[in-house]
Amino acid sequence: MDKNKFSELKNGVQEIIDFITAKNARAANNKLVEVSEDLDELLDYAEEDDELIEISKYQVLLNQLQQRIVLLDGQL
Repeated sequence: MDKNKFSELKNGVQEIIDFITAKNARAANNKLVEVSEDLDELLDYAEEDDELIEISKYQVLLNQLQQRIVLLDGQL
């Protein structure tokens, strides 16, 4: 698996966190959808166990961020 793809995921997750910090739920949700689609594509082509483990970590993190976005959206 290309380490660059995981680097791109990491950058995307950071953007989501930045949007949440700025209380921009719409932008955070849009970026979450984009990163989730990239993650799904990586999952489709993952072959090694360590790749699947790394992908599952991102899945859990994205789920947590989605919950934060929902909470943020409710506060606005």
